[in-house]
Amino acid sequence: MNTNEYRQTHQQAPKQMIFGLHPVMEALEAGREMNKVLLRRGMEGDSYKRLQALLQRHDIPVQIVPPEKLDRVTRKNHQGVIAFISPVEYARVEHLVPALFESGKNPLIVVCDGITDTRNIGAIARSAECAGAHALLLPAKGSAMLSADAVKTSAGALNHLAVCRTEHLKSTLLFLKNSGLKIIAATEKASVAYHEADLSCPAVLLLGAEDTGISPECLRLADVIVKIPVQGKILSLNVSAAATVLLFEMLRQNTGAKNRQ
Repeated sequence: MNTNEYRQTHQQAPKQMIFGLHPVMEALEAGREMNKVLLRRGMEGDSYKRLQALLQRHDIPVQIVPPEKLDRVTRKNHQGVIAFISPVEYARVEHLVPALFESGKNPLIVVCDGITDTRNIGAIARSAECAGAHALLLPAKGSAMLSADAVKTSAGALNHLAVCRTEHLKSTLLFLKNSGLKIIAATEKASVAYHEADLSCPAVLLLGAEDTGISPECLRLADVIVKIPVQGKILSLNVSAAATVLLFEMLRQNTGAKNRQ
């Protein structure tokens, strides 16, 4: 496929999607950030192997699916390959945290465990950026894909806040814990109110989905588990609202600690 054919194919696709074997490979080689790639089950051949190698090299999440799922996404000639383009560039948390420490900063990383609502992710990013957090960490699987809607909901915060993703959330949390960050988990089942706990940085703020909460294997890694007391009949806040309360309490505590130094 020549450059003109690639441009024509790319222009026909929605802005957040590229389809076709060679267009997706060319996009990867051009450095385009991708949320994930859908591949038709049973694909073979040299071009497919090259695509797989590129996806692995760039750490792109891949989902093997039946042809019907691809056809539901687009009826155009997708050739068994559909890529969802990310509106933001991803950073590697393994590089980010040491760089923050080296620059004299106490890292604050916000982790979203299984939050699938795009607008919640955007709202959390907005509060995180306003409260001085350094990064948002998302699982590659089981999390909302970052989209233009997420960027809009974040009021542009996703363009200023580092965004990282991980294939193995538990392992990444262990890395952060071993790097000296305190893991602070939020759940309405906790016995300690958020304002009674030490939320000072360096820290990870771990948030879970509203229906399932934080996964048990991640919750077990927490150093501090807190709740936000409520007075009404509804027992918990929306996750993005809870994130705002906790982030600004962390900001208050950290600002107070600096003033006392």
